[in-house]
Amino acid sequence: MLARITGGTCRGKAVIREDGLASVATSIKTRRDAAPDTQRILVGLIGRGIQLSRTPAMHEAEGRARGIAYIYRLLDADGMGDGRVRLEEILAFASHFGFDGLNVTFPYKQEIIPLLDELSEAAEAIGSVNTVVLRGGRRIGHNTDLHGFRESFRRDMVGARHDSVLLLGAGGAGAAIAYALLESGIGQLHLFDVAQARA
Repeated sequence: MLARITGGTCRGKAVIREDGLASVATSIKTRRDAAPDTQRILVGLIGRGIQLSRTPAMHEAEGRARGIAYIYRLLDADGMGDGRVRLEEILAFASHFGFDGLNVTFPYKQEIIPLLDELSEAAEAIGSVNTVVLRGGRRIGHNTDLHGFRESFRRDMVGARHDSVLLLGAGGAGAAIAYALLESGIGQLHLFDVAQARA
């Protein structure tokens, strides 16, 4: 069992010092050793308070159905060390252990942007990232919330009036939804968020 992970740099800063990441590192090594001859994809979900997330089980089941050793780990800042682990440390950990990509959830969808090397057009326009591809030492941010909402809106809201819409929540996902709604040609968009500065 790893007791402490050390080493690496992230934009010139020392990284990977939190003991809480040790169990994630051990589980990654165990899974990789168990399936040495299959295609492996290592992905994580970055957020706070995500220990009950069903995302890993769903993604790993889909991977098995497609014959891929899909390893999906939670990188919950609340469950690491003393809970004060920094986002840049989590990103450095992911790079150090060879993650292929990351999903990003609350509260990091906007905070992560300055730590990335490149943004897709959608992520840049929205100002929110929910997916990071780690390739060749680079971090590339994308936003799939936009596409997901836009497609469901087009499919499921046929015939609905679009003259006035109330959007509850203007955080990372809310920004993507607002962008999709405005793109779709709604008349007026009203925003409400408990954090007034975001609305």
